[in-house]
Amino acid sequence: MSARAKKNLPLRIDLRFFGGGEKTEQPTARKRTKARDEGQVAKSTEISTAFLLLVVFFALRTFAPWMFGRFLDLFAFNIDGIAEFDRAFDIQYFSAFIAEMFMHVMIIAAPIILVSTAVGLVTNIAQVSWHPTIKPLMPKFSKLNPISGLKRMFSVRSLLELVKSLIKLALIGWAVYSMITNRMDELYLLLDMSILHALVVVGNLAVDLGLMVGGLYLLIAAADYAYQRYKHNKELKMTKQEVKEEYKQTEGNPQIKGKIRQKMREVSMRRMMREVPTADVIITNPTHYAVALKYDKDERQAPVCVAKGVDYLAKRIRELAADSGVEIVEDKQLARALYNAVDVGREIPPELYQAVAEILAFVYRLKNRAG
Repeated sequence: MSARAKKNLPLRIDLRFFGGGEKTEQPTARKRTKARDEGQVAKSTEISTAFLLLVVFFALRTFAPWMFGRFLDLFAFNIDGIAEFDRAFDIQYFSAFIAEMFMHVMIIAAPIILVSTAVGLVTNIAQVSWHPTIKPLMPKFSKLNPISGLKRMFSVRSLLELVKSLIKLALIGWAVYSMITNRMDELYLLLDMSILHALVVVGNLAVDLGLMVGGLYLLIAAADYAYQRYKHNKELKMTKQEVKEEYKQTEGNPQIKGKIRQKMREVSMRRMMREVPTADVIITNPTHYAVALKYDKDERQAPVCVAKGVDYLAKRIRELAADSGVEIVEDKQLARALYNAVDVGREIPPELYQAVAEILAFVYRLKNRAG
């Protein structure tokens, strides 16, 4: 290919390097907790609406006779009040009349109010559990930005909400149409019924319609809740770099932790090497292993390993022992067994007592002869 042709080739740029990486990693527990504290949870309002419709209309069917009786009491109370209409301009009488009317209305509405409140609390807690936070209530000036508002208005989420609303409207319309069509025979007879009988028929129709709409809403709510969980999890996904940064924040920088561990090993090594001159004997392999033992019968029941090492460290132990006049004894099997069986600062295991005792006795005899 000529240089001119190469020059005219389009420049290829991998845009992935400008986006901070793709969000392919599942959100960590810390990320989920942080989002939860900020009020970002997977919650479907359709769940609350569906259960509210079902429970409220079921409560209406259950408490309707009782509520109707209380309503008749309220009606009678108002009829009785007509006889004292001339006292309507008396502030004390009028206040007492309004207060009593309000009490009657609250008593009638109490079952529905209590049921609605309970359903709202239970459905929300069941979805996101109990974790109160005021952060979602804090004002966000970004929401006042008209450009951001236009973006939200014409976003994919808005389109999905529109589709969901149209589906709900279509289902409710179908439910109303089918319910009324099936009950037309009863509706035709309303004109021939008494007022109380007509109220019962219309009330039963309204309750049945509410229960039917609530059942259809429950199907919508299940699908919406599944989608909300999927969307919430997708929004919380992290890039590999974000996972690494979070790990550094929670667990600490691996490089720094590695340096700290290295420093601790160096301090431990220097402390161990300072104990070598105090040892009674160094048992070697002879070149690969070296174990320094010290025995004080007044403080310990068995000899203690004060230092050990392999290869280069074993060589340093032998050199330091030679400079300090510590006896070095070659025993390949015992040196390897001691290195594998005992840690620095620990007593040797009972199964090695006999072998070590023979070596210590040999070392003590040499010291006595030299003395």
